Amino acid sequence: MPHQLIIIMGVSGSGKTTIGQLLSDKTGWPFYDADSFHPQQNIDKMKAGIPLTDEDRRPWLDSMNAFAKEKLHSSTLIFTCSALKEIYRQRLVKGIDNKCRWVYLKGDFDTIAKRMQQREQHYMPPALLQSQFDALEEPEDAWVEDISLSPEIIVSQINLKLLEEK
Repeated sequence: MPHQLIIIMGVSGSGKTTIGQLLSDKTGWPFYDADSFHPQQNIDKMKAGIPLTDEDRRPWLDSMNAFAKEKLHSSTLIFTCSALKEIYRQRLVKGIDNKCRWVYLKGDFDTIAKRMQQREQHYMPPALLQSQFDALEEPEDAWVEDISLSPEIIVSQINLKLLEEK
């Protein structure tokens, strides 16, 4: 099976990093969190409670795209990225969309807000959660996973779907 890019998406607080890391642990595939690709100016804006604009996101998405294109030659990759809008998803996988599998972590506002309030040392303040839901365009071509399930069950379901695709 050729290498692919598995992108775990959803609003902040939906569990992307937890699921991405668990999936990486189970498969041995490298895991990359989109947060580590943000330029400092984006981090500063979010820390200040200012939502990012489409303009802010372009270089961030382009950076991840270039990185994925380079790394896909040697391995399947697991990325996490909010990828809230279809235009972001298209930009993120431009030129590699045929190698991409989307996993959407879906949950309701109240559940995710509670999770965000319990997080420590994350620059995305809970106050910006509503802006994430406002911007969210649910994907039509993703595997949808219910975040009310345990992370282990979600990862098992993703693994089963990946095996079925082979």
